[in-house]
Order: sequence, then structure tokens, then C-alpha cells
Amino acid sequence: TGGNPHTAQIEIVRLDRTMEQIVFPVPSICEFLTKESKLRIYYTTERDEQGSKINDFFLRSEDLFNEMNWQKKLRAQPVLYWCARNMSFWSSISFNLAVLMNLLVAFFYPFKGVRGGTLEPHWSGLLWTAMLISLAIVIALPKPHGIRALIASTILRLIFSVGLQPTLFLLGAFNVCNKIIFLMSFVGNCGTFTRGYRAMVLDVEFLYHLLYLLICAMGLFVHEFFYSLLLFDLVYREETLLNVIKSVTRNGRSIILTAVLALILVYLFSIVGYLFFKDDFILEVDRLPNETAVPETGESLANDFLYSDVCRVETGENCTSPAPKEELLPAEETEQDKEHTCETLLMCIVTVLSHGLRSGGGVGDVLRKPSKEEPLFAARVIYDLLFFFMVIIIVLDLIFGVIIDTFADLRSEKQKKEEILKTTCFICGLERDKFDNKTVTFEEHIKEEHNMWHYLCFIVLVKVKDSTEYTGPESYVAEMIRERNLDWFPRMRAMSLVSSDSEGEQNELRNLQEKLESTMKLVTNLSGQLSELKDQMTEQRKQKQRIGLLGHPPHMNVNPQQPA
Repeated sequence: TGGNPHTAQIEIVRLDRTMEQIVFPVPSICEFLTKESKLRIYYTTERDEQGSKINDFFLRSEDLFNEMNWQKKLRAQPVLYWCARNMSFWSSISFNLAVLMNLLVAFFYPFKGVRGGTLEPHWSGLLWTAMLISLAIVIALPKPHGIRALIASTILRLIFSVGLQPTLFLLGAFNVCNKIIFLMSFVGNCGTFTRGYRAMVLDVEFLYHLLYLLICAMGLFVHEFFYSLLLFDLVYREETLLNVIKSVTRNGRSIILTAVLALILVYLFSIVGYLFFKDDFILEVDRLPNETAVPETGESLANDFLYSDVCRVETGENCTSPAPKEELLPAEETEQDKEHTCETLLMCIVTVLSHGLRSGGGVGDVLRKPSKEEPLFAARVIYDLLFFFMVIIIVLDLIFGVIIDTFADLRSEKQKKEEILKTTCFICGLERDKFDNKTVTFEEHIKEEHNMWHYLCFIVLVKVKDSTEYTGPESYVAEMIRERNLDWFPRMRAMSLVSSDSEGEQNELRNLQEKLESTMKLVTNLSGQLSELKDQMTEQRKQKQRIGLLGHPPHMNVNPQQPA
């Protein structure tokens, strides 16, 4: 029960749908279940169609039992156990190192002008003093702020002593070693290698941390810019950022199909632009100062592919009406900064896709402004408006709407899940308000009567106990577990509520019985009074008859039917 840590109690439902309370000894192996695993199961167990978490909880019980066995073996390996016990600490160190290394790269790359030994003597002494003071604080009071101060002063001292690049190399090497220790702790906690290579390859979390280690090594031995990829670990650590990613991936098919529709529309508008408005695709360009130089081989391939047929206004190359090879007048110098970008259909598609989607008003914002005197002025206005309404307003807003609605749904699901965890029993699904004004509070119910870890301990007890020593309830539950039948879990029921309900019914019966007895007494009294009244009336009638007989003799009797 609640007072003895070596025993626990649960409630089960028998075949005849009656409930029974069981008190059992907790198996010693249950002590090896880690706190991280408990939190993971508590927060990530999913509800089924009936709103119950029992099915998913039961399916995970086998993995939890294997983890308990592995944790028991882990105690025999002190080094691995020490690493596994501090897994969250190694994870936070890796993330902080990644942030620190990226800050150094962002502020000081390239490292040519940063050298060691450039600090003045009094600043150097101040740094050494800060290091010693923070070291003393850490030794006396090992608080996080003191540790951060020691790390910061040590890194600054290293930067000014050996240089920034060697310091970054040392930090990267330390991060690689720390991630190796983290992988050891991860394997130590989960027992990944004991489940075989297939399970190890299919374990997405293990592969993620392996990739993290590979990126750390690439940042150390290939280039410092690889450290920037380590910042994506923030997405893995924060559920809110995970929901941002899920808001795109959950309805990925709808978003992709809408994007395909946008591409089809861009293709159609590019064809119309190529056929009717080719001369309107004139864009301003900013040329490089050394444009006249001969391009390198790598650049010429891309230029030949994309710009082979592009009209160059300043040279007349590839234009339908070649420009004369003469000295440009000052009024014509502005033409040097413009190019025709719809000489080929491919370039027309690229222009509409690049400039049309990025412009607030569509492709019409970047094309030539036509005169109202031109014959295709009306067609051009319709072209610009259709692109604006069909592509910019409808299609792009559809994509944004799907993403925003999905993110809102994920946020409401998260809030609903948190609300359910706070106000609903994990085992039976009863809500908090059902225990109002009852003998047992909701907190007592989920801690003592329907404690989810007590049910896990009972499942483990059935697994580890010899079948010949089973009690009646244990035999029943063992048979149900073999059949994967979960009817032995209480669903929307609790013995405390049943007993309190029966007590209420008994109180009502008692009150009714008291009322009935008082009514019977009242009826008895009324019957007695009626009898007395009847006797009195009879006596009075007799007295009146006697008086009547005495007051009228027989010879004075008159026949009532005789006329007077």
C-alpha cells in the first residue's frame, strides 16, 4: 500500500465484471526502471479510439521489462552505469558547446587576424584572477552559475594564450569526446546493442545521435562551418519547434499538391507571356565590375545553358533587331543595366517563378509598365490581375493556410493532452470531478488505487513469478496477458466510487424506511382515532333512539302514509 514501498495495490475486473482489490509484493527488478523512462511513458503514451491509454501502455510494458533487466545488468559495470546515470548532463554539455563554438565562428571567422598572446598584462592578470575565483566558487558551492563563469574565463584565457583556432579545435575535440560518452550513456540506458543490429538500425533516436557525432567530427577535421548544423539539435530538444516542423510535414501531401498546382499555373502564365508579352520581360540587373573578363570554365557552363539565347541590350547579342555597334549616348547608358529575360521559354519560366512569386503584386510588378495606347494594354492588365488573384492570393494563401491551421491543431492537441494528464486517471479514464465530495480524492485515487506503475509492477510480477505459485487473481491476469486481453483493467470504474455509491443508496433506503415507519405510526394513530370516533357516534345514536322511544308512546304512533 502507500505506506510500504515493498507492496502495492491495484484493482482488477473479474470475468463476472465484479471488481477486486489485490495487494502484492513489488518485484525487486522494478527498482531499476529509470526516471527518464517513466517520464517518457507518462507523456508519450497515446490514446486509442475509445480514449484509453491502456492499450499503448500494455504494448510498451514488454520494452520496459527488457529495460529493467538491462539496467540490472548495468549495475555490474560501474563506468557505463555512471555514464548512463548522467545522460541529460552530457546532452546539455553538447548543446552548450555547439552554441559556444558557433558564436566563436560567427564573430571571428576568418581567424587570420586573431592571434594569441595579444592581451595586456593587467587584463591577463584579471583573467587569471577570474579563473581562480570561479574555480574556488565551484569547489565550495558547485552551482551552475559558478560552473559557467569558470568555463567562460577558461575559454577566454585559452583564446588569448594559444589563439582562437586552437581553442576552437580543443572545444571541438572535447565535444566529440562528450558525444561519445553520451552515446555510451544512451546505449547504457536503452540497451540498444542487446536488441540486435536490426533494432539498432531501426532505432531513429540512436541514428540521430550517431549523425550528431559524425557532424561533430566533420566540424573538427573538415571545416568549422559544419558546427552550424549542430544548432538544429534545438529542434529535437524543444517540442514547440518540433510542432513547427510537423505543421509542414503532417499535411505534406496537401502542401505538395498545392505547390504542384502553383507550378502548373506558373508554366501556363510563362507560355502566355512568351507568346504575347515577350518584350515586356525587361529586368534591371546589377553587373559585376569585372564582367568583361573572360568567364571561367565552371561559370560558362551555367551561362551557356541559361543565357545562351538571352538578348543583351548593350551588345545586341541574340536580339531580334541587333543594336548598332556604336558608342552609347548618355541617354542610352541606362540600357546597360537591363536585360530581356523571356527570349526562351525556360528563361521565361525562371523569371515568372523567381520574380513573380516573390513580388507582392505578382509578375506584373517586375515587368515593363505598358502605355495605355498600346494594343495589348487590356490583355496585359488581365494577365497581371489573373496572376495576382490565382497564384499570389489563392494558391499561396492555400499553402500558408494549411500550415497555419496544422500548427494551431498541434497546439490545441498539446493543450488537450496536458489537460487530460492533469484531470484524468491514466488507468480507468475517470475525470477529476467524479471524485468531488467522495471519500477518496482524485490525487489519492491515482496514487494508491490506480497507480499506473503499480499495474506495471503487477505485470512484471506475473512474468517473473513461477506459474505454480500463482494466486487466483495472478493466474487470471496471467491468462489474460497471454491472450492479450485487457478486460482485466478497470474502465471508467473504481471500487471507492462503487462503495460510496452503495453507501448513498443505503442511506436513501434508510431514510425511506424511517419515513415509512413514521407514516405507519401516523396511520395507526389515525385508525385509533377513527375507531374512537365511530364508537362515540354509535353511542350517541343509541342514546337518541332511547330518548325517542321514551318521548313517543306506541298508541300515539301515526301512520305516515295516512292522510292527515
